[in-house]
Amino acid sequence: MIANFLIGLREGLEAALVVVILVAYLVKSGRRDLLPPVWTGVALAAGISLAFGALLTFGPSGLDDDAGEAIGGVLSVVAVAFVTWMIFWMARSARTLSTELKSAVDRAALAGRASLVGVAMLAVGREGLETALFLWANTQAAARGSRSDAIPLTGALLGLLVAAGIATAMYRGALRINLSKFFAWTGAFLVVVAAGVLAYGVHDLQEAGFLPGEDLLAFDVSGAVPPTSVAGTLLKGVFNFSPRTTVLQAVAWVAYVAVVLTLFLRAIRPGRASASTAPAAPRERVNA
Repeated sequence: MIANFLIGLREGLEAALVVVILVAYLVKSGRRDLLPPVWTGVALAAGISLAFGALLTFGPSGLDDDAGEAIGGVLSVVAVAFVTWMIFWMARSARTLSTELKSAVDRAALAGRASLVGVAMLAVGREGLETALFLWANTQAAARGSRSDAIPLTGALLGLLVAAGIATAMYRGALRINLSKFFAWTGAFLVVVAAGVLAYGVHDLQEAGFLPGEDLLAFDVSGAVPPTSVAGTLLKGVFNFSPRTTVLQAVAWVAYVAVVLTLFLRAIRPGRASASTAPAAPRERVNA
């Protein structure tokens, strides 16, 4: 639940900041009449993201075990690839995000309202689809052997709600946070979470017979840390830790963390790309 809460918080805040920038720019430039197309695009993006999440959740349910394991493994690896790209993209592009969005709004406003709907839908939908895929992969990994997916999904929902509240407070001028530090800390955390999802995907592909070494264990501490114990549940829920880990899973986890975390820390070090403390936004409320 903790991991999905932080995923929902970070990814939700990214999407919410996009909306804040779009709405604030239109309000500040005296173009409130263009707010409805923006909200329409945001609503469409949210609907598409929810539909994508539902497809991921219920789509593989009718498949046999091997096919389900194979699809789950492949989607987990894809989710890790997307979240890795997103982490580095935010580290690199946060400073210019506001300028790029404002330019896109100006071009879309000249082209027509339908274009503005498309800009908002694509800007928010990209974040929404990435969030849906990564939350699904992390929930599948964390829920292996558990009775319900409700707890991790509740954590994600709480994270999204908190993100929406933070973005609203920032827009109204009631809150300013250091986004550079926020995205740095949460980015480092997501690297560790993504490593767990990658290890889970490797295990799924091993069970499906696509990768070797299913019975070759790196360690088995299930006796000392039972999966149903408090410690086992916390480690599984936060880091996707498995008491029975194969050699290939361990190699994938260590290699991913060693390479990606090193590159990420280099990318966010002082003097490199850094996020601004908050998007520029007027203090007035949006009546839309």
